[in-house]
Amino acid sequence: MKLIHQLAKESGIPIGTIRFYEKTGLISGQKKDGVTTNNYIYYGDDALEKLQFIQMAKSVGFTLAEIKEVIDAWYRKEMSRAAKIKVLDLKVVQINQKIKELQAMKKQIEVCKINISTQQE
Repeated sequence: MKLIHQLAKESGIPIGTIRFYEKTGLISGQKKDGVTTNNYIYYGDDALEKLQFIQMAKSVGFTLAEIKEVIDAWYRKEMSRAAKIKVLDLKVVQINQKIKELQAMKKQIEVCKINISTQQE
């Protein structure tokens, strides 16, 4: 069991971010049974693994809301391989849509540049 500062050090994630993840239900810790003199929350190895999962998922474009939907089932291996593939396929579709939107925006900017450069002063 680890305290939050140990978890932050091992994961490289700031304490404030870990607390935010705990508030939003992405990870959880627990108080030690029988200890009533402090409010320390202790985290198991699963919290470190979940933090690593969150960081990986964020790095490939998943939002925290999307991560929250799947983290427990994915982490506990309750999702089938097909269900995991479906989640990833959906993200690829979303990324492709975003690429199309960005390309359309780029095209509009290029048209604006042409219009500006051909205007007479």
